Amino acid sequence: MKNKILLVTGGTGSFGHAVIHKLINSNLKEIRILSRDELKQDEMRRFYKNQKLKFIIGDIREYNSIKYAFKDVDYVFHAAALKQVPTCEFYPLEAVNTNINGASNVIDACFENNIKKLVLLSTDKSVNPINVMGMTKSIMERLALSKIKMNISKTEIIITRYGNVLGTRGSIIPNILTQIKTNSPVTITDPKMTRFLMNLNEALDLVMYAFNKGSNGDIFVQKSPSTYIKTLVDAVLSIKKMRNYPIKNIGTRHAEKLHEVLISNEEMYRAIETKNYFKIPLDDRTINYDIYTNKGLETNKKLHEYNSENTNILNLKQTVEVIKKANII
Repeated sequence: MKNKILLVTGGTGSFGHAVIHKLINSNLKEIRILSRDELKQDEMRRFYKNQKLKFIIGDIREYNSIKYAFKDVDYVFHAAALKQVPTCEFYPLEAVNTNINGASNVIDACFENNIKKLVLLSTDKSVNPINVMGMTKSIMERLALSKIKMNISKTEIIITRYGNVLGTRGSIIPNILTQIKTNSPVTITDPKMTRFLMNLNEALDLVMYAFNKGSNGDIFVQKSPSTYIKTLVDAVLSIKKMRNYPIKNIGTRHAEKLHEVLISNEEMYRAIETKNYFKIPLDDRTINYDIYTNKGLETNKKLHEYNSENTNILNLKQTVEVIKKANII
């Protein structure tokens, strides 16, 4: 990245802060933060006070408001999205406009400006999706892969998927801490529900690994541990020394899976496993209806999807250690 320019969409969020923290002292020439949040940009500008950071107001849903931000950029990390499941359920068209149309605008801006490499941030909810957020992220992935197959640009597109990132805005641990602060019972859905666990540094490490090792159309997944929701709540209360704090079971919420999936059974046929990651290479069969309908993939291996139930499920002590490592409490 020496003397290169990196642009982060949605850069005022948790991921953007992690990028700045890791790369502000690198040999990058410039880091551009693109978002529509004026207040957060001003807060970041005052906090970091670094001339390497450039802040740009723009909305990925409006192509004309972002296209000039990509001029002379070398690399793009696309983190801007509507990520809250309830928000997307209540306002599905807004999720479509941001997560699909917005992503399409980012890809087109990369193509128009000859960006060398674009890394798209996706989610476990995009695999076999049952909610709007997952559906829109799944279409974002397929949109990117279809544009690659059209072979209309030299921009390399790589996709990363990850599960629950501990401590990010709107995630479960901040919600638990808010409930404790307001003297409300801590609510859990199904005690047997499992979720993948990552911290922000690991999420960024996944993106950087994909950036360095990926080829056009690759999807990268980090091997992540998981835990039961009840264990996660108990771990937080243990760290806070509030083990007798009231807990209320509310049942599985609308559009919520019992176990999240990072790699589908069908994708596992193509997945390449390394020590810490899975890589799902591009299915590079050209978009040709004859080939599409008459030529399939070899599927004689007995494989199973990679989900939060069949990975390494952490016990209470291990979950406490993971939360402490994330340094969010």
